[in-house]
Amino acid sequence: MDAYRRKTPEELLSSIYKMQAGRLKVYIGAVNGSGKTYHMLREGQALKRQGIDVVACAVSTMRRPETVEQLAGLERIPSIHWINDKGASKKDLNLKALLDRNPEVVLVDALAHRNRPGAQYGTRLEDIRCLLGKGISVIATVNAYELEGITELAYRLTGIEAEETVPADTLDLADEVRLIDVSPETILARLHDGSLADLSRDGPGFLQKGNIGKLRELALRRMAEGVNESLEKHREKQGRIGPSGASERILVSAQYHWNGSIHIRRGQQIAKRLGGELKIVTLANPRRKLSKEEAQFKRSMAKLADKIGATIEELPMKSRRLVPHTLVRYAMIHNVTRIVLGHSKQSFWQDFRRGSIADGILRKTKNIDVFFVADRADYAGERVLPAKRVNEPSPPSDAYRRLSQEEIERKIEQIKRGRLKVYIGAAPGVGKTYMMLREGNDLLRKKIDVVIGLLETHGREETSAQIDALETLPRSRIDYKGTKLEEMDVQAILRRNPEAVLIDELAHTNVPGSANKKRYEDVLQILEAGISVIATMNVQHLESLNDAVEQMTGVRVRETVPDSILRLADEVELIDVAPSALRQRLREGKVYARDKVDQALDHFFQTGNLIALREMALRELADDVDERLEAWERGGSLRGPWNKRESIFVCVSASRNADRLIRRGFRIAHRLKAEWHVSYVCPTDGLSEEVGLRMKQMRDLTERLGGRFNICENDKRWRVADILLERAAQLRATQLIVGQSGRRGWSPILRKSVVQTLLRRGRHMDVLVVADYDPNVRMED
Repeated sequence: MDAYRRKTPEELLSSIYKMQAGRLKVYIGAVNGSGKTYHMLREGQALKRQGIDVVACAVSTMRRPETVEQLAGLERIPSIHWINDKGASKKDLNLKALLDRNPEVVLVDALAHRNRPGAQYGTRLEDIRCLLGKGISVIATVNAYELEGITELAYRLTGIEAEETVPADTLDLADEVRLIDVSPETILARLHDGSLADLSRDGPGFLQKGNIGKLRELALRRMAEGVNESLEKHREKQGRIGPSGASERILVSAQYHWNGSIHIRRGQQIAKRLGGELKIVTLANPRRKLSKEEAQFKRSMAKLADKIGATIEELPMKSRRLVPHTLVRYAMIHNVTRIVLGHSKQSFWQDFRRGSIADGILRKTKNIDVFFVADRADYAGERVLPAKRVNEPSPPSDAYRRLSQEEIERKIEQIKRGRLKVYIGAAPGVGKTYMMLREGNDLLRKKIDVVIGLLETHGREETSAQIDALETLPRSRIDYKGTKLEEMDVQAILRRNPEAVLIDELAHTNVPGSANKKRYEDVLQILEAGISVIATMNVQHLESLNDAVEQMTGVRVRETVPDSILRLADEVELIDVAPSALRQRLREGKVYARDKVDQALDHFFQTGNLIALREMALRELADDVDERLEAWERGGSLRGPWNKRESIFVCVSASRNADRLIRRGFRIAHRLKAEWHVSYVCPTDGLSEEVGLRMKQMRDLTERLGGRFNICENDKRWRVADILLERAAQLRATQLIVGQSGRRGWSPILRKSVVQTLLRRGRHMDVLVVADYDPNVRMED
């Protein structure tokens, strides 16, 4: 109804100012050489072709041939050259000349640049603010580690110090921010082949693969945070509450008790491994004064929260029975995805008389998982207070161990296998195929034999233009129900035997009758033949994200790729585009045919969907980078090591929700580097045909994701929970994953659900209760 409210004078003035002010777009990268300037100049050329008045000033091509080529034909306003006190050559914007020239758009490098002494403004950012105020739009570049806040963290992690910085909130000023993501392998390859100026001038730290990886992860996570803020604002305008599914936000409910710090630490571990934000709440009766012991615990918990960078808030608790309502309401308002709390120590009858907080939370939560922290002190005699760490001896080196024949053969196969690179995007139309073709042409210029195995241009002229001199192999024609359909010809690729092949749409399902069911299986076959592959895919096609994508967009993606394919890739690069820019491409007919544009804009390509998918892609790739960092160097992970041995045990029924539990089990196990098992309990008299088919589907999904599926027989229905706990004990499980019970009202009291029994008898384990997703959930009044 705000559309009918009269604007205040201040709001009118603000609207008028914004209408007259220039737009700011920022290209951000991890390090110099990532391609920010190239993409900025390429956009300048595109704007010029549209008849927009574009000039460049203080742009540094670093003599990179591709970048110099993009600068050709653009009008350049001479910059002001000067030498700083370290003898380095610098370029300032010629502000007077730019204002006199008064173009529509200015392209400028190095947003973090500091101007010469005596300049009108001290920094380039102030120069840009001046231009924006005069109605001149600016497109600029910056490295993520030059943002204050990231600067300090980058120095601590890599030893790399930014020479010049900009305030942490600089990106908030921009109308659009686009990340240019490049893998460390690409940066170092560019350096090696001479297409980059020597990065050693920035310090030896920039030449280390691990350091570039860490700076890359910082850039990805900073972008994800910014996208999350815009997503939350968008959802707020739509009146939608609760988690979007794109990111994790962990809420720890702790008491002023000795175990409060333990629960906070466990919440911190979970938040770090999932790349999520951590919040802490305590509940206290405002009418009752805290005891000395409680006051001491309160102070120590506040110190711990400050130390780990979490927020802590005290909520009023007037009645024990209102605790579930208070916690769940707070969680929904703050878009929490997981509540962390301790197991109940009450007996069944105590819960019946006094009310069970755990049961109350589980009944009220919608779309929020609940994680119960193991009470191992009572069950395993573990020390509950922090103990001094003992310096454990380093594990013996494998350097001198003789490899077995099997290990030798496996390593030979790995050496012979082709190299896999994947371009991944948040949605169709972001430019993955364009970048794949561009890299193909780069390889061709370097005398590498590369061909196109399968290309889908979708009629996009810019993409088709990139084919250039690349050879395209013919497709095979397969007869399907009397119709000839085309597919990628794997045998033709193997016969041609190039050094590298470009293959679009990795998640594609082949026509029935093809040698392989899925295109990624074709790719694996090609790699085994020693041919390298450069491929494309969208983040929503990752198998483990299938449920999260449906939660965000309302669309169930049918074609998926196992997460193991992404982990198999030697390189993964994200192609990032702002949702507004992607929707504009769609309107211009650059993504789909014009007759499909309106439908796409109103459904999958809604702004909220694109923002959420973009955040998901950024976070997924940040996690992938972190996994690779951990593999490259000990202690390289930004999320910290996970030293504890974990074993994940997923309990499933024959319901459709089982797939969601299996995918969740995989994602948790993958991040904790844990083994994981899925178990189903069936009656001893066997399975019906329908349930048998369902078991096969669940087994296939589990094994496709790398887990183990097991069916346990049961002669008595009431023993299901006991059988699951026995199986979990055999596997030495440390974490149980179960789905929310669908039973409501008096049913759980009259006959305890499996979930209740598992929670009561599995207090020695962590238990995660995964919420059923309900798209229509609304917060209680």
